[in-house]
Amino acid sequence: MKFYQTITLKNGKEAILRNGDAADGEAVLEVFIKTHEETDYLLTYPEENTSTPEEEAEFLSEKTESENGIEIIAIVDEKVVGTAGIGAHGTKYKEKHRADFGISVLKEYWGLGLGTALTRACIECAREAGYAQLELSVVADNEAAVSLYRKEGFVEYGRNPKGFNSRISGYQEVIDMLLDLE
Repeated sequence: MKFYQTITLKNGKEAILRNGDAADGEAVLEVFIKTHEETDYLLTYPEENTSTPEEEAEFLSEKTESENGIEIIAIVDEKVVGTAGIGAHGTKYKEKHRADFGISVLKEYWGLGLGTALTRACIECAREAGYAQLELSVVADNEAAVSLYRKEGFVEYGRNPKGFNSRISGYQEVIDMLLDLE
């Protein structure tokens, strides 16, 4: 799946949002690790990632060639600063109408509109891919993210009080949210 968009951030800088490709593998992996170091709201800790730059490059190539998935990278000043993507929730007939959504942005770019732009880009791609529903899980204490998702039309459909077990704060409540794309 292909995507390309140029936006202006709240600080006046230009950001390019585009699908990642094999050449971006190392930079995307570095951003993945750094974003997972900067917040306790993401699913994994940096050392739990076992991908190599080559494997990340392959993942990005597969997403670019996919008809129903994408990994969008955000570039500011020629540097990857965030990623967001969608993928099929499942391949069985009863689930193939559902897509999962994930996003991470370097902390220095929080509050500039990049999360909103990446979310909207993934919503657009999910619709283009023919999904009926886009789903995500978010830590309840991540108020900025929860607010963003609600603003974009996602609704809560469940909570898990022990959804994540943080090394820092103990159990974290996780909210499951979905967006009806039809």
